[in-house]
Amino acid sequence: MATQSDPIVVTGMGVVSPLGTGVETVWSRLIAGKSGIVRNTRFDVTNYTAKVAGLVPTTETDPEGFDPLVAIDPKDIKKMDLFIQYGLVAAQEAIAQSGWAPQTEDEKARTATVIGTGVGGSPVMAHAVETIIEKGPRRLSPFTVPSFLANLAAGWISIRYGFKGPIGAPVTACAASGQAIGDGMRLILTGEADVAVVGGAEGSVDPISVGGFGAARALATAFNDDPEGASRPFDRRRDGFVLAEGAAVLVIERLSHAKARGATPLAILSGYGTSADAYHLTAGEPGGAGAQAAMRGALRMAGLSPGEIDYINAHSTSTQVGDAAELAGIGAVFANRGKDLAISSTKSATGHLMGAAGAIEALFSILAIRNGIVPPTRNLENPDVGEQFNLVPKVAQQKTVRHALSNAFGFGGVNATLVFSAI
Repeated sequence: MATQSDPIVVTGMGVVSPLGTGVETVWSRLIAGKSGIVRNTRFDVTNYTAKVAGLVPTTETDPEGFDPLVAIDPKDIKKMDLFIQYGLVAAQEAIAQSGWAPQTEDEKARTATVIGTGVGGSPVMAHAVETIIEKGPRRLSPFTVPSFLANLAAGWISIRYGFKGPIGAPVTACAASGQAIGDGMRLILTGEADVAVVGGAEGSVDPISVGGFGAARALATAFNDDPEGASRPFDRRRDGFVLAEGAAVLVIERLSHAKARGATPLAILSGYGTSADAYHLTAGEPGGAGAQAAMRGALRMAGLSPGEIDYINAHSTSTQVGDAAELAGIGAVFANRGKDLAISSTKSATGHLMGAAGAIEALFSILAIRNGIVPPTRNLENPDVGEQFNLVPKVAQQKTVRHALSNAFGFGGVNATLVFSAI
């Protein structure tokens, strides 16, 4: 198991997001208060209630945007949906930073790959249905199924780098990549792997997802003419979440393993907790009981008391029910902390990356520790929950962060909490 003398550490990070591509770019824009939420131009949204989304910019509009060719052979792009492409680009950055390039068969066999997703390749699925209706099933590409399968982001990364250890793809809605990081941690703790490439990828800003979440009245619609103001966690004017896309990947390993090969540890992955609400398909228990269990479990594994957490990156998506339940859970676990506990929701800037949300927010938590800055909650003008805490309204704050906690919750009542600590 993890020990104080030889903890599990993060040695690489990579990200593709609505704020751009690359850790340095995305972090600087987040801290500057920028927003990645725009008018949804991915398809015709005339008949959809929600008309904004967190779209990953391309290099055609943003010099720091997404270019699949930096990590993918042009002939392979047609074999993969967007979530796989995003995952490969984020993984390339993370693996390059970590410096991990296994040479022996044993090293390859002891490298795990765990990349979660909430939906997988729903854009390809939607297009396939259109093709069948309009042209017939014989016109489908032979790559249709491999391009949308949820485990293929992990599969492509494993194949690309020759990682032959355990491979997995949690598909636990918006907790998927939080659980992917936790699963990778467990594989190292049990001795099944020395290194794990973990995270999540999502590319489902498509008619199925936008239409389906819209039908459930889960998406923000009141700010269609003001996209940057649409995602507003904790604020009284919030009316739903903003669907977004992207990927984030971490490389984790024991500190002794990192030191032996000369890698630079970025932060300690000190705790993980997960639980089920067993309450409702889409809504958390109002008191946040499941969230409390996950947070307490992560703190217990980390050997920390609630008083030692300096920053929480909340899952809060900008829905009335979800924000209130999470803050109720935090209030129970972190009772009497008051304004010294900083809590923010970076979904206010990125939108909700669904299955990739846990990983990108874990990455932001690590950067808060490393830079001594907590990212802001954009659009927070009039909070109606969590006012006893410092919700970091609008502007980033300088703060020493020794320990940060990151929450990721999903439909079906799944909860995942990660704790990161300074080296």
